[in-house]
Amino acid sequence: MGTDVNAKSKHILIVGGGYVGLYTALRLQRRLARQLKDGSVRITIVDPQSYMTYQPFLPEAAAGNLSPRHVVAPLRRVLPKVRVLNGKISKVNHEARTAVFEPGEGSARELDYDIIVMAAGSISRTLPIPGLSDIGIGFKTIGEAIGMRNRVLRQLDVAESTDDPRVRRRALTFVVVGAGFAGVEALAELEDMSRDSTRYYRNITPADLRWVLVEATDRVLPEVGPEMGRWTLEQLRERGIDVRLNTRLNSCEGGHVVLSDGEEFEAETLVWTAGVKPSQIVNSTDLPVDERGRVKTTTQLTVAGVQDAFAAGDIAGVPDVTNPGQYCAPNAQHAVRQAKVLADNIVRRLAGEPLADYRHKYAGSVAGLGLHQGVANVYGVKLRGFPAWFMHRTYHLSRVPTLNRKVRVTVDWTLALFFKRETVSLGEIHRPRDEFRAAMATTRKS
Repeated sequence: MGTDVNAKSKHILIVGGGYVGLYTALRLQRRLARQLKDGSVRITIVDPQSYMTYQPFLPEAAAGNLSPRHVVAPLRRVLPKVRVLNGKISKVNHEARTAVFEPGEGSARELDYDIIVMAAGSISRTLPIPGLSDIGIGFKTIGEAIGMRNRVLRQLDVAESTDDPRVRRRALTFVVVGAGFAGVEALAELEDMSRDSTRYYRNITPADLRWVLVEATDRVLPEVGPEMGRWTLEQLRERGIDVRLNTRLNSCEGGHVVLSDGEEFEAETLVWTAGVKPSQIVNSTDLPVDERGRVKTTTQLTVAGVQDAFAAGDIAGVPDVTNPGQYCAPNAQHAVRQAKVLADNIVRRLAGEPLADYRHKYAGSVAGLGLHQGVANVYGVKLRGFPAWFMHRTYHLSRVPTLNRKVRVTVDWTLALFFKRETVSLGEIHRPRDEFRAAMATTRKS
């Protein structure tokens, strides 16, 4: 057993440092300040990263509108009264109240706990498509977002520097699979950035760029409703984006993209945003799981049928009390609000008080479509263009954790009003040892 556990205190273990994990710990840190100070309660949060990523800002970070450091919240700085362990929980034995922790380096060890919060979120839902692992990249992490930015800009450099029309055409073709929020916002921001960047190239014009959006269903952005979805589709096509509805990606081996509608072409870049699935930790616990692979959760955000276990966010199947028979959508809006109720219910649980239901009617959705363009459907009010874009920024700014991050994001946006965004590819940061290795190889030869 973990030797670091004080048997006299209540230990709350939070698995995951995303929306639910961070906001739950943040609220517990405030509401249990006295207990944390006297040692009667301890909180541990486990996540592979030392920061929480505010995912709605990933497209803007990829487009260069925001600094990557400003869309993440450092866990140790935000949660000074919480113990942060970097690594993963590989197994949970709730009956014994133990979890196996695997740090980034070193041996695994067991952690004892009294209350557990399952908040590990989700991972990309992929399909066994030939070649997908060759050129595909997700869009869920800050690393993937900045990697895509560098890749797009690098492909412009490649196209500018070659005389081979096939290499040029392949470099300037970009594919996005999935027309939900992640796909459409990533596509819109990156396409906007790439089009803006062509002014710095002598032999590339906006017309040379080919952006393809592949969607298996018959509409884009279903979250904003049919009317706003159709308007978004029209806007994307007016910008020259090739939108393929009712179409699937069949293969992309070696960059040769084959679509289910018979279209074939070469591409060097493919972004996969076709859905998510619960974190795989759900398969290594003794907690109940529903038919969709989520932790089976009650309206009070407790794990069904067991004591002292809570769950929320993408990993949890939370019944929607405002829409009987349905479940809460796996989005940031619900995750942030669930975290507040979950934290309060833990406080109630420690005090022996009745728990409260999570009740929040879905307010609607806002999406950015590039600089000064957006679409929104909030409480039935439908907006498009600049008003929707402004609402998108205002809403998400209000949700970014800590005043520090709010100010930094605001400064980034303010500077962008007066200065053009940077359009430099720093792809070498993903391979920092290449230059040194090349120098070493030269030394050995000489």
